[in-house]
Amino acid sequence: VLEPGCGMGYFTLPLARMVGPAGRVIVVDIEPRMLAVLARRAHKAGLSERIVIRPAEPEKLGISDLSGAIDVALLIHTVHEMPNAGALFAEILQALKPGGQVLVIEPKGHVSAAEFSKTAAKAEKTGLRADAAFTDIKRRRLLLNKT
Repeated sequence: VLEPGCGMGYFTLPLARMVGPAGRVIVVDIEPRMLAVLARRAHKAGLSERIVIRPAEPEKLGISDLSGAIDVALLIHTVHEMPNAGALFAEILQALKPGGQVLVIEPKGHVSAAEFSKTAAKAEKTGLRADAAFTDIKRRRLLLNKT
């Protein structure tokens, strides 16, 4: 599992429990202090072995070494914080295995339906395909598939 914009790990720790001992959650964030807090929380929860913490680069995630290695990427309340959503989706597309998925959820208070529709279009422009059965622009949720 790839979790860009993980912050202090609100979703990371539950994800680490879900992936089990053989799974890994790879987290990326630009803020070193957030990653330090996450590392302490993971250690305290006994989940350090399941979480790979990586600092993001200024204009990109810096995950080129993960090409074809990721099953699922979660972008929860993250895309609107990124300077270049198209580049973000392109990086994630390269990291995904064939059949991999990306879940995008954005907060209604920060992202209008029109803005979220543009986010979906940027994702699809990279080659990711929206799952019509799950995607709901009004609710700011989008499930993308690598075909």
